[in-house]
Amino acid sequence: MFAERSLEGRTALVTAGAAAISIAAAKLLVRDGASVVLMGRRREALEAARGQILAGHKGRVELFPGDACQEAEVIAALRRTHELGGRLDIVISTVGGSGFKPILLLEEEDLITDFRLNVVSAVLATKHAAPLMKPGGSIVCISSVAAKLNYAYLSSYNTSKAGLEGFVRVAADELGSRGIRVNAVRPGMTRSAGTHSMFETPAVVERVIEQVPLGRLGEPEDIAPAIRFLAGPESAWMTGQSFAVDGGNELRRNPALSDMVSQMFGPEFV
Repeated sequence: MFAERSLEGRTALVTAGAAAISIAAAKLLVRDGASVVLMGRRREALEAARGQILAGHKGRVELFPGDACQEAEVIAALRRTHELGGRLDIVISTVGGSGFKPILLLEEEDLITDFRLNVVSAVLATKHAAPLMKPGGSIVCISSVAAKLNYAYLSSYNTSKAGLEGFVRVAADELGSRGIRVNAVRPGMTRSAGTHSMFETPAVVERVIEQVPLGRLGEPEDIAPAIRFLAGPESAWMTGQSFAVDGGNELRRNPALSDMVSQMFGPEFV
């Protein structure tokens, strides 16, 4: 249990602010007293997210429409967050994504796009947040079990998430002397807009659950407490860490989804 209102007076920027995990994490930040800025590309989606976050809660949630992969817009969002209380305490970098694609069909642009989403967004947020932060600042990145487990047909995603965790370790080392912590949460398969079709496919759900000792898939509310822990003073002596919140999936292996990929791209690529 977190100390009541232990984030009182602190400010936080959450990128991809309308995403399911972002909303769940922001709810906990606001509950515990933080003022939050949600960054995302679509204002209407951010407004809907703010409504969900503040439902049943009092707090301050500001919106900043912008692209977390564009340096100038990241700088502006961080400055806006700093202006809320004359300080910047927390950055939650949640931008990411990819899709299934056999290696034989990968294009150079696929790799570049995934690297920008999963790595560059976090690098930009960290680079420009650190000068605004005082000792005690926390940066939390959202990785994936794909950074550790081999997921066939997700090579671009696996590679970029592994790169993200490499960056987390280096950033934690470099920024430790400033008293700034950098960590990552590694979700298992969790309900979101990006995984909606998989959650709606019983055969896929069954195969994934076979590899999850706790016997169910994840919800955003499963991931949010880990983000909140890394964001706050409760984890004050943790940095450079990436840990799984995955129902135990990392104890086993990735699900075999070759037949699904075969239907998508043709059996000659599987």
